Amino acid sequence: MDILDGPERDNDAERVVDFESEEAPVLPDQTRDDTERGWGEREHSNDDRLLDDRPPHWD
Repeated sequence: MDILDGPERDNDAERVVDFESEEAPVLPDQTRDDTERGWGEREHSNDDRLLDDRPPHWD
């Protein structure tokens, strides 16, 4: 005997799923924690300051 043939049939098994929906995705492609801001990094670059502060023997 199959469990889906019983009198308490699972209604989710017959549910129609729309894969072409325009709604927001259930899970985002990137979480808030997976961004630079989530890691505590600033949005601006620090490269210019680091290049200006190079020691003289690096030239």
